[in-house]
Amino acid sequence: MAKRHLVLILTEPTQGQETQFNDYYENVHLEEVLATTHLQTAQRFKLVDQAGEPCPLPYLAVYEAEADDPAELIANLNETRPQRQQSDALNRRTGRVWVFEEIGPKHSGA
Repeated sequence: MAKRHLVLILTEPTQGQETQFNDYYENVHLEEVLATTHLQTAQRFKLVDQAGEPCPLPYLAVYEAEADDPAELIANLNETRPQRQQSDALNRRTGRVWVFEEIGPKHSGA
């Protein structure tokens, strides 16, 4: 049975291209990723505060997916890359990817 995962991707724009980066990521990249991969939902966040170890990159994309093998999620992202538009505004040298597997139910406050 497939398990629920979050795929977290930290990114940053190429120097001097933040506006182009945000336009590309929000209006092109997310939709193309969802259309070409096994990822089901996507949402972006920007770092606004922190405590402890400094976060190395200011932008976070959170994707939800279900998979039997979490390694297949990263493999699928890499295999489908040629199907998506690329932008020089996205600094590809510094991006980082993590896959987290659900281990308990979602909780909510009263």
